[in-house]
Formats: sequence, C-alpha cells, structure tokens
Amino acid sequence: MALTPDLVEEKVQRYPEIQPLAHAEEEHLEMLPEMLAGGDYGWRDPEWIVQWYGRRFLGGMPNAERRALEDAYDDNDYEAVHAAIEAAVEADGPKEKCSHLTSLAGVDVPIASAFCQFLHPEEYVVVDERQWSTLREYGELDAAYPSPPTATDYERYLETYRAVAERCECSLWDLYRALWVLSADI
Repeated sequence: MALTPDLVEEKVQRYPEIQPLAHAEEEHLEMLPEMLAGGDYGWRDPEWIVQWYGRRFLGGMPNAERRALEDAYDDNDYEAVHAAIEAAVEADGPKEKCSHLTSLAGVDVPIASAFCQFLHPEEYVVVDERQWSTLREYGELDAAYPSPPTATDYERYLETYRAVAERCECSLWDLYRALWVLSADI
C-alpha cells in the first residue's frame, strides 16, 4: 500500500477518534507559534510541549520514563528555557534549532523536534519511533528508527516527511495525524 492523498485524507478524519488529545493539540498549534515567537509565554506553555511528547502515547510510553523526562525538563530555569526558545525561533534549519533546544535539561532531539513543530508547524514535525516506523512500513524510509536519533537523522526524516506531504498534497500536521492512525492499523 502506498501513501496517497486519498489515504491521508481518510486517515486524518479518523484521528480524533483514536487520539483524545486531538482538540488540545489543535489549540496549541494555533496559539503556541505566535506566543513562542513573541516571547510572551509562561513556564507552563513550553512545559506543555514536553508533557505532550510523552502523554500522546496514552500509556504507550512507560509512566516512569515519561515522568523522568518531564522531571528532567523541570530542572531548567525559566531564563534558560526562554533563551533556548528565542535562539531556536531565530535559527535556520533543523540542526541549528535542535542545537539550541537540546542545550536544555531533559530535551533530546525528539523533544526538540516537538518544540520545532510547535514553533513552526508549517515547516517542522515531531520525530518519534511511531512516525518513523510507519514511514518505513510504507517504503518512505529505509533505515530503522535510530535510538536515539541525532539532529542529522532528524534532518533526513524531515526531508522525507516534507516530500511525502508535498506528494500527498497535505500539511505536515495532516500527514502526522494520518500516520498516527495508520500506525494503529499496522
């Protein structure tokens, strides 16, 4: 089976049925880019991105692992978070953005990619094993998910993601939602 515009459109429609966080995701995709770019946010706004990364798996990520990730992020002070986000907003390209964001405690490349997604949803999307493996299952990526992925891995993944989204005539977010649904069917 191939990823086609019709398949993506069909699966996007099913996304809210299987992802209870769908409404909250939409709200954050609308409000966070402007807030983060303008620097007008509180502690909880970027913290939500870190929480979202693990909680969207709805128990698929072990609770202890998710809590450790969130606790590590909480070791950052507000000024460091603000400086890293400001630098990421201004940076060009995924490697540069990830470099600034991974300077924060508890932020690895996958979580940095989540920040990128909420900073610039029209250009970036989160990387995780579920999305990567689904792209691989559909013949879009050759290699298995690198654990952990590097910024170079993320760059390669993002190039593939953008090409598939263009071919399927959809946004990166729509492709994300379609792949999420497809991964549940694999």
